[in-house]
Amino acid sequence: MTNHIVALAQSEEAPAAISELYRQHRVGLIRLAVLMVDDPESAEDVVQEVFTELYRTWPLTDGDKVVSYLRTAVLNRSRSVLRRRRVARLYVPPSSRSGDSAESAAEVGESRREVQRALQALPIWSREVLVLRYYLDLPYAEIGQTLGISESTARATNSRGLVALTKKLKEAR
Repeated sequence: MTNHIVALAQSEEAPAAISELYRQHRVGLIRLAVLMVDDPESAEDVVQEVFTELYRTWPLTDGDKVVSYLRTAVLNRSRSVLRRRRVARLYVPPSSRSGDSAESAAEVGESRREVQRALQALPIWSREVLVLRYYLDLPYAEIGQTLGISESTARATNSRGLVALTKKLKEAR
């Protein structure tokens, strides 16, 4: 069946080739996405987004690996959905925070602004690693995967970033 799709792809009939791929592999890809995101509606969205992206990037350089490409894309898109969910769960709207006094709220606000200013002064890699580690509470392996670096590089960047951040905060006081 894949040879038929490759033949369609080579004849520059992208819509027909992608429609055929969708017809043949949609159910399996949705099942894969459901296992990842645990939500049928999100899984269908993931698969549709992957096929939309496939249409934009058509033709692939290696038509024989298109199914593998689709599976990898579904896994990557599913990870993105899970990351967005994790961030959404961590968010606490300002109105639902505890009722601290105005004075303590002002002190906390100033401390946060100091940290944000110090973070902005750091190199981008250090800033990204520190935010992923301490704001999103991601493990080093996931930080490395997200940024396309090794886990040990994420650890080292985190360590150097903390030293630089501490130094900048001491200078600000």
